[in-house]
Amino acid sequence: QVHLVESGGGLVQAGGSLRLSCAASGSISSINGMAWYRQAPGKQREWVAVITSGGSTNYADSVKGRFTISRDNVKNTVFLQMNSLKPEDTGVYYCNAFLIVAVIGGSNYWGQGTQVTVSS
Repeated sequence: QVHLVESGGGLVQAGGSLRLSCAASGSISSINGMAWYRQAPGKQREWVAVITSGGSTNYADSVKGRFTISRDNVKNTVFLQMNSLKPEDTGVYYCNAFLIVAVIGGSNYWGQGTQVTVSS
């Protein structure tokens, strides 16, 4: 089985920082793009940031300049450093990755989510 497990969420005051991690485990041959999404209460899930296998990154306008996505290809882990947090950043953050799995092939996987709450 393949798993994506997020960690690092929590409660922080506005202006503070958090660092999310997402580790992929299982019979993974390789990992293509890795991304973070979030879902605020009562809203649809939205894309936050993406990083390619080569390290190219892209961000949603709402987080550009405040969030940084990075990855450790040896540890199959993606990170999201979140600075200058705002109350509107509150939500459940989900890790997403396109994994090439032994025997199965390529498929899109999601983590279970980690809660981020930013108080004003």
